[in-house]
Amino acid sequence: MLEHLIAGLSTTFSFAVLPVLFFGVLGGIILGALPGLTATMGVAILLPFTFGMDSTPALVMLIGVYIGGIYGGSIAAILLKTPGTPASAATVLDGYSLSKKGQAARALSISAVASFVGGTISTIVLIAVAPLLANFALRFNAPEYFALALFGLTIIASVSAQNILKGLLAGAIGLLISTVGLDPISSVPRFTYGIMDLYSGVNVIPVLIGLFALSESLNQIEKVLSGKKVVMPKFDHSLMSKKDLKEMLPTAVKSGLMGTSIGSVPGAGADISAFVCYNEAKRSSKNPDEFGKGSVRGLSAAEAGNNGVTGGALVPLLTLGVPGDAVAAVLLGALIVQGLTPGPLLFTQSPDVVYGVFSSMLVGNIIMLIIGLIGIRFFCRIIEVPKILMIPIIIFLSIIGAYAINNSLFDVGVAISFGVLGFALSKMDIPSSPILLAIILGPMAETNLRKALLMYDNSWSFLYERPIALAFILLAVFSVYSTMKMKKKLGPQPDTEQTN
Repeated sequence: MLEHLIAGLSTTFSFAVLPVLFFGVLGGIILGALPGLTATMGVAILLPFTFGMDSTPALVMLIGVYIGGIYGGSIAAILLKTPGTPASAATVLDGYSLSKKGQAARALSISAVASFVGGTISTIVLIAVAPLLANFALRFNAPEYFALALFGLTIIASVSAQNILKGLLAGAIGLLISTVGLDPISSVPRFTYGIMDLYSGVNVIPVLIGLFALSESLNQIEKVLSGKKVVMPKFDHSLMSKKDLKEMLPTAVKSGLMGTSIGSVPGAGADISAFVCYNEAKRSSKNPDEFGKGSVRGLSAAEAGNNGVTGGALVPLLTLGVPGDAVAAVLLGALIVQGLTPGPLLFTQSPDVVYGVFSSMLVGNIIMLIIGLIGIRFFCRIIEVPKILMIPIIIFLSIIGAYAINNSLFDVGVAISFGVLGFALSKMDIPSSPILLAIILGPMAETNLRKALLMYDNSWSFLYERPIALAFILLAVFSVYSTMKMKKKLGPQPDTEQTN
């Protein structure tokens, strides 16, 4: 394996591959930073351009976009409270808080380093133990997926620990929205009211754009119209310190490993991983009350967790031919177009391609770190732009991003509607994150619960008869218990998410 990896590194640093990797990562960062233009969209858009390319450069370019896109979403999340991708929704909780304190450069550097740690760990694990993780992923069926989704939903209590009742209300709203569309088992339309655009459910990207980008824009417009003087934070160009590195590194490593494991489970993407890792970091922290207020550990957990998925998602793809997430599904198409068949034989029949991809992922994460750190001084200029100019730009990019998903004006309407909803909820101090989390996990929980009940003749015995499902159920119970215990210990806390 070592000689294959060395050969792969030689291929990566060749003139035919390295420039392609660099521009792939750079393009991915730019796409990820723009609301609605996700890594999945970037990879899908570039796929037709790879048809005439050799196998290794083609796959390397797409994977570069993947790596850059997942990280790029954090830039807008930190600077503008506008997650570029769903994977960066958890980054808002602490990243934007640091930016408001004038520590945008510090937050961006922490994000870049944590993303690098998570992505590098996932690649190393992918190289070393891909077959083992693939076998673990094979053990997942409907009961395990339901238990995983249930565990993910308990994070609602954690991200809204300041007021759990309001968090649960927001989560309930999200779960109700997630039921819109065709019934997953019987295909009967639910809450569609004859509108064909709702038959496939409510797309999560317009919801994300509305709840975070447009609602924040409305908040800023209200301040401008009310005549309130918007105080610009005193900008500090200082990057992360050695103390920050020492504080974040253990959390980033743990979250990178967790993200890799979650990514190896087909269907569990970077958005779920980010929230799960954030929740675990908060649960295990000695100072959980600092989360949501600019926690270094919280920011690093979210970013290492979502970037950890980049390697994990390729484990079932390369070893079994089963994509781990939406980007991996597009990469599956790219492999087939190149005449390659994903699976165990891929490692023996085309080791040059496989290890060229592995090596390129290692180098790609380094390129991402370099671009991220060098670009901080340019990224931070965004928050120095006057609000009167920035607000129309954010609204314009948000509407374009919502439209670009399906070239649908209906999605634009969804984004605007959720923007108004998010604005109204902010006035009642109801957090938006639980709504997004419930919309993401709701369909996964419902579909797999009903499949599991069909498998077990409407018996709930699968909850304790299947070890992995039982483990996730116990984790869910422990998560709720630890959150309640933490809330009791800390006492009443002011809401922080909607503070501007």
